[in-house]
Amino acid sequence: MNLITDTASLAAICRQFQQEDQGGFITVDTEFIREETFWPKLCLIQIAGSKTVALIDPLAPGIDLTALFKLMVDPQIIKVFHAARQDLEIFFSLSRTIPKPIFDTQVAAMVCGFGESVGYDSLVQSITNTIIDKSSRFTDWSKRPLSERQLNYALQDVTYLRTVYLHLKHKLDKAQRLSWIEEEMSVLENPQTYEISPQAAWTRLKTRSDSPRFLARVQALASLREKAAMDLNVPRNRIFRDQILLEIAAHPPNSLHELSQMRGVPNYLLKRKEGTDLLNALAQAMSLPLSECPSRIHQPVKVPGTEAVVELFKVWLKQVCHKHNVAQKLVATSSDLEMLAGSSDTDIRALKGWRYEIFGRDALALKEGQAHLGVENNKLTLIKKL
Repeated sequence: MNLITDTASLAAICRQFQQEDQGGFITVDTEFIREETFWPKLCLIQIAGSKTVALIDPLAPGIDLTALFKLMVDPQIIKVFHAARQDLEIFFSLSRTIPKPIFDTQVAAMVCGFGESVGYDSLVQSITNTIIDKSSRFTDWSKRPLSERQLNYALQDVTYLRTVYLHLKHKLDKAQRLSWIEEEMSVLENPQTYEISPQAAWTRLKTRSDSPRFLARVQALASLREKAAMDLNVPRNRIFRDQILLEIAAHPPNSLHELSQMRGVPNYLLKRKEGTDLLNALAQAMSLPLSECPSRIHQPVKVPGTEAVVELFKVWLKQVCHKHNVAQKLVATSSDLEMLAGSSDTDIRALKGWRYEIFGRDALALKEGQAHLGVENNKLTLIKKL
């Protein structure tokens, strides 16, 4: 078992991957923990190529991952992940680069008839008839030395992924569906997908009021907390909990004394600097012109009387996705269908590209009275008017 623990060995193994797999692919996975930190703590990287398999220890003293990051952006080698988003986020946070080109087997499985958001274990079992040992999944990957059982488990995440990738790639090629996953891959390869904006942190919070002035205070506090959590590398709630944030925003204190009288406020916030920073943030939010205060981006209002149209869309969407063996949520969401029921000119994915070809065109025909659903030979059918 090839466990890489030094910079020279890492550089050598990366050269080996590049020599062996130019024009081909490597499979990649990571093990990390995040319960006690803001940023994920990378604990192990697994890579499998056509001939070589390696486990890389990013926690080994003095190891430099530069060679790995260069391998990850080699344009001649496809990087294969399963449910890639968190792995890509880790690479981006460490190197400010995104591995590319990539192939996400979870997305590919959605257009190959394996259902929605299928797990790696289920996919491996379906394709290779192998049951993966899951017993090491929730072990502490930061502790050293890693056990033989942990390392064997980690290897499975990339060795079987080779077979899964080749199977899915073949199905996509045969069905001429590689273009069906391009949009999802481009989103995953976009650095903006992983950029963290403290100013936008407030949008994750559920608030009872959408008052612009109240939301300005929520935004100020959430931004303050986000920056502190990032700087200290601790979970957001270690700074202060959502409930406390919303309470302070709803009843803003004017002094450290008033802040100290609020229930549940952690001692951290009662220190002079931290407390003063919080009060200043609130004061700035209170002084913002109303036109500069944030507002919620609401979902389009449902058009009264279109509920039955949405249900009709859902019935046909289910039929279409069953026929084409593709996951429904990859074609259209419930929100998409509601928007389409309200307006034929809405900007949704279901009215573009391959989604339009298999569903959007028919949905418009149904909406505009140019077709209706019927049953022929015991099958639901779209019947177009002559």
